[in-house]
Amino acid sequence: MTARIISGKDIAAQIREELKNEVALLKSKQNITPGLVTILVGDNPASVSYVTGKQKTAHELGFHSIQDTQPADITEEDMLKLVDKYNKDKDIHGILVQLPLPKHINENRVLYAIDPDKDVDGFHPVNVGRIMIGEARFFPCTPYGVQQMLVRSGIPIEGADVVVVGRSNIVGKPIAMMLVQKQKHANATVTICHTRTKNLKEHTLRADILIVAAGVQNAVTADMVKPGAVVIDVGVNRIGTTAEGKAILRGDVDFDAVKEIAGAITPVPGGVGPMTITMLMLNTVRAAKLAAGLPLE
Repeated sequence: MTARIISGKDIAAQIREELKNEVALLKSKQNITPGLVTILVGDNPASVSYVTGKQKTAHELGFHSIQDTQPADITEEDMLKLVDKYNKDKDIHGILVQLPLPKHINENRVLYAIDPDKDVDGFHPVNVGRIMIGEARFFPCTPYGVQQMLVRSGIPIEGADVVVVGRSNIVGKPIAMMLVQKQKHANATVTICHTRTKNLKEHTLRADILIVAAGVQNAVTADMVKPGAVVIDVGVNRIGTTAEGKAILRGDVDFDAVKEIAGAITPVPGGVGPMTITMLMLNTVRAAKLAAGLPLE
């Protein structure tokens, strides 16, 4: 049996279409245009590419979108002033600081200076705490994308044994907290595994849903997966380039072997990746509604 492929590309396109319609309604019925600013420091090619993609998507959805590019030698003090400026700008509902920042700037100081109600990346300690107690306003974009892929693929989460491989603050910890909540699209029994876990295979073989965010190619192989399990591969590992110079990407799961065991699986590329920017846009729409006192659900 070959696993069903869960296409993040298709699900992201569906959500973006929904967002485009919601933005049009917010404009026509409420006179609200979601506003997003992306702050880019320096000219790192990867960062420029990411920011360009975010801006392109924001414009396509009808956002008020600003790209604020600053020189690489901007001081930390000036960065904090810039964040404060957008915190006070009523036309801006979401603030995103593209990482990494230059070494002379304390990233945490800058990220923690963002108004939690404009923190559409979901990294501010206030928003992390809100996830923990089940009162989230924004979820970090990649975990949010993972949850939406499960929900929109009709995969039961309630009561499921979920095993998360990886404990990063960006993916592993937040997705575990999200799926364990006593809420809709959650109520799972969650285990977090990491580099010090004894007998990882013993845990992964128990999983109805296996979420892999280890940052290591082939961290999960076919003998580690229960037949029929749902496998979500969050990893992105660059293993080389094509003759045309295009990056060759692989996930953290041995896709070709595992797809013969699993019931459903995400590919790399085309799985979780396309969801991340889409969930950033969804968070920005949520922020605009929050600022206007509109219900979020």
